[in-house]
Amino acid sequence: LRPPPLPPPSSCRKHTIPKPHPPVVGEVTHHSIQLSWDLENTAQRKGPQEQWLKISIEEEDPKLHTYGTIYTGYARQHVIEGLQPRTTYRFRLKVTSSTGECSYSPAVSVSTTREPMSGEQLHRAVSMNDVEAVLNILQGGHVKVDVPDKLGFTALMVASQKGYDRLVKILIQNGTDVNQKNGSGKDSLMLACFSGHLDIIKYLREQGASWEVRDLGGCTALHWAVDGGHCEVIEWMINDGCQVDAKDTCLEWTPLMRVSAVTGNKDVASLLIEAGADVNVKDKDGKTPLMVAVLNNHEELIQLLLDKGADATVKNEYGKGLLEMARGFHRHSVVMLLEENKRKLSENTNCPPPVLGSQAREVTK
Repeated sequence: LRPPPLPPPSSCRKHTIPKPHPPVVGEVTHHSIQLSWDLENTAQRKGPQEQWLKISIEEEDPKLHTYGTIYTGYARQHVIEGLQPRTTYRFRLKVTSSTGECSYSPAVSVSTTREPMSGEQLHRAVSMNDVEAVLNILQGGHVKVDVPDKLGFTALMVASQKGYDRLVKILIQNGTDVNQKNGSGKDSLMLACFSGHLDIIKYLREQGASWEVRDLGGCTALHWAVDGGHCEVIEWMINDGCQVDAKDTCLEWTPLMRVSAVTGNKDVASLLIEAGADVNVKDKDGKTPLMVAVLNNHEELIQLLLDKGADATVKNEYGKGLLEMARGFHRHSVVMLLEENKRKLSENTNCPPPVLGSQAREVTK
């Protein structure tokens, strides 16, 4: 911090040295002002230093209209720090000779700048979808467009998650990284897929966002899209070429397995199966989507999986079948569904083959 102004000088001997020019204003920030001077009297720096002209900077007290010294020395410039933003200050030079003669320059008025915008202000503006404020902050040049918030989210991640199309484009035009990840490894594309903002997803893809990116758990954007349950988004993603049966690195769950475990959304599961998802895929513990759907009591999904060829005879790592698992968890409706499916399979297996041709005529006699 700069020292407080000293009391006004008592007096100087009547000066015979030339009156100096006002200090030259250099760089000005919200908390500092640079002043410099270059006296024309080159003799001031000849001989021993104690014979040089001594320079003082004096600051005016706006209330008392008196000046106090804030710097004294032989330098050619000085930076005054610890100032308030958007405040006007008045300074003058005092030149003193080795014999005590002095002279004052005219005063110069300088105003500090406004305090620069911070990352916190950027994120507040993005959260409020305040386009004008975001543009002002970015154009100020003091805030990096990719500065993360306290949760590790960039402004693009927040805008993508909230569906702020215009802000997404503005942030990308200002150089944000579409592939930057937060603390859990999610990028803006994953967040947009989970939230179901298809226009933003399409734009992020155009700007280089990849389906191959995985978060810290090994999940892809499609894993997060199925959790969000937005069928239009999932259908577009599949058509755009994302991998349908990608396994995460934690449980080795595919997106279809996630549906079976989390939402039980039959429409989402249908899209995945129609796109080629394996209904009998196994995770690291040997469980299939049908097993997981039974454990989570997703009746409609169980029926869909059975209709699409899921193996009802599969057993878990402890040798228990689907009916045993359903009974053990008191899934009464699921037990009835599985028993009905078992009965239909048995009937189809025990049906005699159709009678054709001459054999049919013999039967009708």
